[in-house]
Amino acid sequence: MDSPGEDAAAAQYLNNISIPSALVQKDFGDRLKEALDGNKMVSIKLDWREALPHPDARVEYEIWSNSNDECGTKCDVQTDFVKNFRGAAQLLEKGGYTMFTPHYITWYCPKAFINSKQCKTQCINHGRYCAPDPEQDFNRGYDGKDVVLENLRQLCVHKVADKLNKSWIWWDYVTDFHIRCPMKEKKYNQECAEEVIKSLGVDLQKVRDCMGDPNADADNEVLKAEQEAQVGKGTRGDVTILPTVVVNDRQYRGKLDRGAVLKAICSGFQETTEPPVCLRPDMETNECLTNNGGCWEDKELNATACKDTFRGRVCECPMVHGVQFQGDGYKSCRAMGSGWCQIQNGGCWQGSADGKTFTACSESKSKCECPPGFEGDGVHSCEDIDECKMKSKCQCPECSCSNTYGSYECKCQGDLLYIREHDVCLSKKSEQSKAGYVAVMVILIGLCAAGIGAYIVYKYRLRSYMDSEVRAIMAQYMPLDSQDEVQRHTEEGTR
Repeated sequence: MDSPGEDAAAAQYLNNISIPSALVQKDFGDRLKEALDGNKMVSIKLDWREALPHPDARVEYEIWSNSNDECGTKCDVQTDFVKNFRGAAQLLEKGGYTMFTPHYITWYCPKAFINSKQCKTQCINHGRYCAPDPEQDFNRGYDGKDVVLENLRQLCVHKVADKLNKSWIWWDYVTDFHIRCPMKEKKYNQECAEEVIKSLGVDLQKVRDCMGDPNADADNEVLKAEQEAQVGKGTRGDVTILPTVVVNDRQYRGKLDRGAVLKAICSGFQETTEPPVCLRPDMETNECLTNNGGCWEDKELNATACKDTFRGRVCECPMVHGVQFQGDGYKSCRAMGSGWCQIQNGGCWQGSADGKTFTACSESKSKCECPPGFEGDGVHSCEDIDECKMKSKCQCPECSCSNTYGSYECKCQGDLLYIREHDVCLSKKSEQSKAGYVAVMVILIGLCAAGIGAYIVYKYRLRSYMDSEVRAIMAQYMPLDSQDEVQRHTEEGTR
């Protein structure tokens, strides 16, 4: 709540008023009135969780404030908020969860009054950027331009720190400045502010360069941008009250304390992307603790599809030991992809007998499929195939078949040897002679290939030698074209 006018006597009470308010459509308001007229119990809850846009994993928020610390209760509340919220704000920024931007309201002096004492004491840059007198007395204490300069300095501290990827330093500077440089101790000045800047390791010269010349009759780019940002755009209205918090481009309307503002910021995250600070017991209720949120759960694996969020919970199949589960998240989740057979055998059949173990889990095919020698659905059962009974194997006349778990054994009569690939029985001698014949053929083929290669090389070398001999003999009796050309060149050179 805010008072339309400054009232020092009422200021201490205004801060204690926390009556929430909201705009509702008329037909909904009429239904509420009708229920109340009928003596019905009406319970209405204002909740930020669905009021703010939450498009992604980062929340952009800004705070419009003032460096003035002599405006009574309102300034005290603002100072306390910055001090109490600093830890949470820096934690969120360092983790990359939020992007914070400080803002400061400035006014301008009408051209007709630029040369007046009021404009000269409350404004910089020839009346372009002004602030009210802190004590509301032009003849004592600090002037409005002192406040404008400190506002500008705080903006520049943030800009310089942001370029170093340390934007959270702003919170340290503002907190330390209020402690070390208060107006009531007459330390609200450039000297004290720059001591704070140097203590935080911020480049002081860069801050000065950012601030520019406050006496120049020209625009200050930093403050000019602040005046443009103050005007509402899209769904956000103009900023007219200090302090004002804006979350995801929506003005926050609530009490300025750490818990309330943090909940508003947490409402701006896309579900399942909230930082841990938003999921603490004092921030929200963990709905996964009751009946697992109605989601899929495997107690043996200690895995659940329930993910607690700031707004409630979602049911999404988890990743367990590096293996992603897939399913609807409510009734089923199954391991899929690389390594899925290592998680409860992928939910497929597995059997053991006679010292042998078989599984229907196939990583290459990403499905449950009975292995060779079995038949079934691959999930609930795989039955051993009796190859002997089905007469699909070991059917040669000399064969005797016996079934085994997942396979079969085939023996031949006498000293015959069973060839599994061809399902035949052959004598060991014939196998040996066959092997010897194959070896001899391989050797003969190799020798033939080597002979042919040697003959080709020999013929090539012989022909090259004969060509060179013939050319040498012919050169003795008839000059070659090249020799004649050389001779002509020689004669021309002599002439």
